[in-house]
Amino acid sequence: MDYLIGDLQGCCDALDRLLAKVGFSPSRDHAYVLGDLINRGPASLKTLRRLQALAGAATCLLGNHDLHFLAVAHGVRQAGRGDTLADLLAAPDRPALVDWLRQQRMAVHARGWLMVHAGVVPQWDLATTLQLAGEVEARLAGADLHEFLQVMYGNRPPRWEPSLSGHDRLRFAINVLTRIRFVAADGTLDFHTKDGSTEAPPGLYPWFEAPGRRTAGVPIAFGHWSTLGLVNRPDLLALDTGCVWGGQLTAVRLDRDTREVIQVDCDQAQEPG
Repeated sequence: MDYLIGDLQGCCDALDRLLAKVGFSPSRDHAYVLGDLINRGPASLKTLRRLQALAGAATCLLGNHDLHFLAVAHGVRQAGRGDTLADLLAAPDRPALVDWLRQQRMAVHARGWLMVHAGVVPQWDLATTLQLAGEVEARLAGADLHEFLQVMYGNRPPRWEPSLSGHDRLRFAINVLTRIRFVAADGTLDFHTKDGSTEAPPGLYPWFEAPGRRTAGVPIAFGHWSTLGLVNRPDLLALDTGCVWGGQLTAVRLDRDTREVIQVDCDQAQEPG
């Protein structure tokens, strides 16, 4: 069986309970974890070790919190007040965990689903999304990671152009794959609004409702947007159900043409704010 799992954010106990509830067997089953594996929850170190131990039975995507940890571990950024990375940063196996994390994926197309952490812009089709994800993956796994992390952050460019190159191209791809929620009709990213999809500011759309979206015929699964809650449509799965905020950790079991939603309740590790 294949399972799609929403944002963990270091909530390893919830992950263990979810895997036990579905009867997950690494020799038989496969988990696709949709990013934000760590941070804000109580057990970032334990979570990474748990995922690493699943080896070939898990495919993990990178979210904004995971990239943030890589930047902190490389001395490019400081840990924030709400971060819960101290155990991971002090771990004796930190180098191995950092190396494992930087080998993980930015996007996957499997079982008929495009899987990303946050979403896509309307100008990208499936092939473009996977191409750009692969370019970012290569840089994260490459020898110049430290240099790349220094230029990874920023809100510009705000809109996709096929002519984008170099750091601008990769920065925009990362912002889309790990941060997108609302966009303008021309694909300009909004980096400020974090409300649910019904609270779109004037002129903005949830990325999956943007007019002319070129991935409209491709089923997409994503996390990142806890205020959106569970969305279970034939063509769309939103699986960040706020585990770290005391919500649920959600998995969807894909079985041929059917699917089943499985959830476990989570202890609240952070106050929304």
